[in-house]
Amino acid sequence: MANMHMQAEDSAREESGRVTRGARARGGAWSLAAGLALLAALLAAGLVPTAALGAQQADDIACAPKLGGAPEQAWQIVPLPQSSLVFARNGALMGEIGTDWRTSIDLSTLPKYVPEAFIAVEDKRFYEHDGVDLVGIAGALKDAVTGDVRGASTITQLLVGNMHPDLIDRRERGLDLSGISRKLHEQAAAREMERHYDKAQILEAFLNTINFGHRWCGIEEAARHYFGKPAAQLSLPEAASLAALPRSPAGYDPGRHPDRNKARRDLILGLMAEQGYITHAEAARARAVPVTTAPNAGFALHAPYFVDAVQQAVQQAGVPLSRGGYRIYTTANPELQRDAEQALQDGARTVEARPDYDHPIFDAARPDSTGYLQGMVVAVDPQTGDVEALVGGRDYAASPYNRATMARRQPGSSFKPFVYATALEDGITANAIVPDTALSILLPNGDLYQPADDDGQFLGPMTIREGLIHSRNSVAIQLGQMVGMDSVAALAERMGIDTPIDPVPASAIGASVVNPLDFVAAYCAFANNGLRVTPRFVTRVDDRYGRRVYTAPDSAPARVLDPGVAFIVRNMMKDVVDRGTGRAARAIVSADIPMAGKTGTTDDNVDVWFLGMTPHLVAGVWLGFDRPQPIALGVYGGSLAAPVWGHMVNAYYASRPAGEFPPPPDVTFGEYDRATGQPADFFTPDSLRYTEFFMPSTGPLATRDNPWRVPQWGAVIIH
Repeated sequence: MANMHMQAEDSAREESGRVTRGARARGGAWSLAAGLALLAALLAAGLVPTAALGAQQADDIACAPKLGGAPEQAWQIVPLPQSSLVFARNGALMGEIGTDWRTSIDLSTLPKYVPEAFIAVEDKRFYEHDGVDLVGIAGALKDAVTGDVRGASTITQLLVGNMHPDLIDRRERGLDLSGISRKLHEQAAAREMERHYDKAQILEAFLNTINFGHRWCGIEEAARHYFGKPAAQLSLPEAASLAALPRSPAGYDPGRHPDRNKARRDLILGLMAEQGYITHAEAARARAVPVTTAPNAGFALHAPYFVDAVQQAVQQAGVPLSRGGYRIYTTANPELQRDAEQALQDGARTVEARPDYDHPIFDAARPDSTGYLQGMVVAVDPQTGDVEALVGGRDYAASPYNRATMARRQPGSSFKPFVYATALEDGITANAIVPDTALSILLPNGDLYQPADDDGQFLGPMTIREGLIHSRNSVAIQLGQMVGMDSVAALAERMGIDTPIDPVPASAIGASVVNPLDFVAAYCAFANNGLRVTPRFVTRVDDRYGRRVYTAPDSAPARVLDPGVAFIVRNMMKDVVDRGTGRAARAIVSADIPMAGKTGTTDDNVDVWFLGMTPHLVAGVWLGFDRPQPIALGVYGGSLAAPVWGHMVNAYYASRPAGEFPPPPDVTFGEYDRATGQPADFFTPDSLRYTEFFMPSTGPLATRDNPWRVPQWGAVIIH
């Protein structure tokens, strides 16, 4: 084992460009003086080999500061742009915002072995040279003569190139005039930097500029994302693992290539022992520790789609994110966010497992494949508008397009509650009878619109409550014609749907596209007795010094729907999940959780939806393809989307009380017959008895002597 360690350390010295006793022995009469003489001759001839550390190369360009203002000089240490950190409502780190992710830290906060690991492998004479290591260059020149080309850049030179790539282009690596000129410029700038800054300042700046891969710039980001801790808490083996990365962030990535990283880490530990930073016993103990990285790239809550929405919200609030360094506190509920992500993944896989599913299947091992089933989930607190969970797709790395905030999709029958609410506001009652019958509507362009349901049946006269429970298209379209689709569109806009609703008959059954986030938020008015809430992602923003720069305004819900109307529509949607198309959600959610909701399925099963509510949440689920196409035969929002919603909500309530919806407003009620819409009597069977609710100003309109029918305005009803 000792011989193996010695061999490993020799390899490390060769790999990192260090001059070892063995190298000197092999060099025979080679001397420092001879090396310096050769160096002087080559400098005079313009043949100094470039000595860019293989560690950095062009990768460092990714972490170079993007500076503006007055031109800087190549020797200056300039302020580095910082990323902004995004936190869930419980303080868990859930994301970062910035072109590159960096959080600069003070050298004094680090354990001594952290910077020492980098010095040992990158620049063992760091505290001895003036910015240029002539001894190292001499050794590199000697090795070059024997064909062993390596670099001899110092940490100071690397910092010059990393911090000022516009002035020192480290990609120039050849022996031509441009490469030689760059090298001489870099050396001069390094010496000038050493005259203006002390070693601690240079080392601190270097550690804060290193590119560690994945857009993670600086030691703090690397520690956070690889090991899930601040750099101040790094262990010795973790510090050496990070010191292995500058040579090749991708090649020595401890998450993707733990064996490669460990091999180089162990070499670095040997160098640290040889150079006196640690004992050989400490190096041996550190070598015995396996390489273990943090899950989810070190995020306590990994929610990139949510973070994207947060970034947009903060920018709209006027916070100059380009300056960086902000601490953004959000409304994200970590438990619900995880439940939403898991439910969507499980639900999508269930669809893909159907025998009649003939589309590409998502493969996490090949996330770049396209054309697979997508989905989104949004969950909002109906009292405040706080967005507690948002999932914009199945895999952010493969597709960062946020379907929750950016998509425009047809909602299908999940739009019908807005039609029913308009009808109730217009004085039509939930027990009014409308025939589920064939329709032929003459459109302004001369076409005939002849809608039908997927089952191809017409069920005859029914209450509009039953029409919503069973999602009958003919009933919704007739109501829309009665109250006017322009009125429906106006109500939808008041409730928060910003996308225009085309005032045509087909919009009554969801033909006009909606934005998913707005659509879910609009449903909140049904849950909270008629109050519109604005979706909110951010509660406050602090700058890097802890000063408050933005505080979200207090929620100010606006009355957009009569409380009685909201209650009655919600009660009708309770029947949807108890007896109608949303039964799959009710079958999953615990029976003591009050809930209501509506399914939605568009033509040819292209989009499937379920929007539902509990006393604490209004949430929506959508499944479909980015390029609209049928999902499978015979699928519906109730069969595909409702189970996703049900599993998410059931998990959410596993650790909280059920709660109750807001108390009903001043409504009247009575016992009625489902089949006739009339008051129940002695002959009404128990199976048809139910409680119907009415607005105080309307009361029951349908009686035995005066049955109510939707007038045939603009429509010819074909019997």
